[in-house]
Amino acid sequence: MKYIDQYRRRFLGTASAAFTGLSIAPGILLQTVHAKAVDEAVTSQYRWGLLIDTNLCDPGCTDCVEACHQENGIREIHGPETDAQWIRKVTLKHKKTEHILNMPVMCQHCAEPPCVDVCPTGASFKRADGIVLVDKHICIGCRYCMMACPYKARSFIHEKLSDQLPHAPRGKGTVEACTLCVHRIDRGENTTACTQACPNGAMTFGDLKDPQSQISKKLAEHGGRELRAKLKLDTGVRYQGISS
Repeated sequence: MKYIDQYRRRFLGTASAAFTGLSIAPGILLQTVHAKAVDEAVTSQYRWGLLIDTNLCDPGCTDCVEACHQENGIREIHGPETDAQWIRKVTLKHKKTEHILNMPVMCQHCAEPPCVDVCPTGASFKRADGIVLVDKHICIGCRYCMMACPYKARSFIHEKLSDQLPHAPRGKGTVEACTLCVHRIDRGENTTACTQACPNGAMTFGDLKDPQSQISKKLAEHGGRELRAKLKLDTGVRYQGISS
């Protein structure tokens, strides 16, 4: 543990002097994603989240997955080029009633994220507005965060990458996950690609701290549950239509 702490301090010291753009491999230039504007910091005034109504989620629909992949430059869905999954559709069956439901699962953007706790370099971090991200400049690909995540929401990039999108930097040998379309939020857009693509309105994005937001009103009226709530991680993604 002593050596990990020493390595982390050395790595963070190096990272603090890094430029906004950094090449981590030949031909790949990552760009730091800023909060809203360069001169406007992220604050805890907001806490962004998602509400997913599983009753409205069509079992055969993958529109949210396809929209996420297109938005973030992930070229194939379960294809030969990548096994990255920022969002995936899962099917659950109740053991007693045998009731089956389908729902999308992604990074749950926990208030107490286990991925952040175990990261030796500080690459996994949580913004003041509740969004959990990975800093690709200092991610060393140890995959501790993947083991710590109780939702299996993170992916390791094995393949070489090209034609990346500036707002969604990726890099071989690093870990990635749903960002809640942080680039949209920082531009002032109150939506995500998956929410916008959902044909049945099963997904609602918004500020969990604003009682007048649509997501807060739906939670107040119909409630919502966290996945694996017993872990007490206070997730930013909530679900309706699940029993626990």
